[in-house]
Amino acid sequence: MPVRNGRKYLDDLDRTRREVWIGGRKITTGITEHPAFRQMAVTMSKLYDMQCDPELEDEMTYVSPSTGDRVGMSFLQPVTREDLLRRRRMMKRWADYSGGMLGRTPDYLNSDIMAMASASRFFSLADPSFGENIVNYYTYVRENDLLMTHTLINPQTNRSAPPSKQKDPFIAARIVEKRRDGIVVRGARMLATFPLADEIIVFPSTVIKSGPEDLPYSMAFAIPVDSPGLKFLCREPFCSDSRFDHPLAYGFEEMDAVVVFDDVFVPRERIFLLEDAERANVLHERTDAVVHMSHQVVTREIAKTEFILGVVSLMVETIGIGQFQHVQEKVARIEMILESLRALLIASEQEAELNSWGIMTPRFKYLNVARNVYPRLYPSIRETLQQLGASGLMAMPSSADMESEIRHYIDTYYQGKNSGAEERIRLFKLAWDIAGSSFGSRQEMYERFFFGDPVRMASAFYSWYDTSHFRKMVSDFLDRED
Repeated sequence: MPVRNGRKYLDDLDRTRREVWIGGRKITTGITEHPAFRQMAVTMSKLYDMQCDPELEDEMTYVSPSTGDRVGMSFLQPVTREDLLRRRRMMKRWADYSGGMLGRTPDYLNSDIMAMASASRFFSLADPSFGENIVNYYTYVRENDLLMTHTLINPQTNRSAPPSKQKDPFIAARIVEKRRDGIVVRGARMLATFPLADEIIVFPSTVIKSGPEDLPYSMAFAIPVDSPGLKFLCREPFCSDSRFDHPLAYGFEEMDAVVVFDDVFVPRERIFLLEDAERANVLHERTDAVVHMSHQVVTREIAKTEFILGVVSLMVETIGIGQFQHVQEKVARIEMILESLRALLIASEQEAELNSWGIMTPRFKYLNVARNVYPRLYPSIRETLQQLGASGLMAMPSSADMESEIRHYIDTYYQGKNSGAEERIRLFKLAWDIAGSSFGSRQEMYERFFFGDPVRMASAFYSWYDTSHFRKMVSDFLDRED
């Protein structure tokens, strides 16, 4: 099948039975009509429509090597640097649509599965069928243009003990039964962002350390979201029914969920790893999936920083504060962050090389810096909006006020230096949705912990980064005889 359009995506959503719990109620069909999901479903359909725009065809798609149909560019297995740039251009267009606010657009996990399928031999060394499974799954998702979500983390119960040592060994999702035709899984995983997907991928969670008793928690597989026994337990929605009052929360609320596996059957052909702690612990590293996922993430972070910089710059212009040096310093800091991210992304592409699986892979060193730095910088970007907007962020009338008899007061007292009242209000409401709303707070949490605990990531970076050359430079200097 060729790439699907937005209408097909929405129809597939409504047709597929799934068990999604939100606000104490269960949704099984017609999820696009639910107020918590309706606008987000429309947003995703707009992204799919871009693939079918004749003017964007070469940017958004390429010809499938299997069928000759057009398929999504994010599935492309790059073999040249130009291929990397083609992938990035496509990913940037999707990221720009939401101002970088969507972390689970399809290209994120498409990049992951693409890299893993390219490294099929990694899986075959454990079991030849697993290598075939990952390739077949990648082909299936690509040819049907499916949207995937994934879940990685064990529930936050007792972090001082491994999953097998919890009060209930079935809190964390684990294998409860092995059969000739597959496995049965029981327990829960978090955090599955975006239950409006077609498929869910379960990858190995945190490193398996404790021994054989934790092997049942070590697995990788993919199943449809309508698999019997699979349940999504959603958090409180942060969406809004007013685009005027909450322009980002209105259309870009992805939703997060805990996934419960209530004795869910996983067919043998959908399994990629099984009770293999050694491979589970190095899966993303050895397949270079983390590199290609990071390539997509940094592209999105650039789009997000560009968007927020635009908001900040318009605020400065609208209320006439650009002449103050402390304002200039704050805006310049965001500009420096943006250009640093851009430089790291370009450097990763310029120094890209074919990996051991024959795939052109960006230089991870630069992407690894970016993915460690941005979680530390994003809160300061958000803080800049709070500082520059100040009380103006607190003093915004609602859309209902704009239609009331006090409108003439609003037009008088809410105008900006270079704008009318409504223009200024719309801008500051956009800033509030980033800087102060529940949607904005979720965005900060999302960026802080996107790849995991920043302290553990920094520790891993410290162990990974090779300083031997620099130590030798210093030793040679100290030993130099003048």
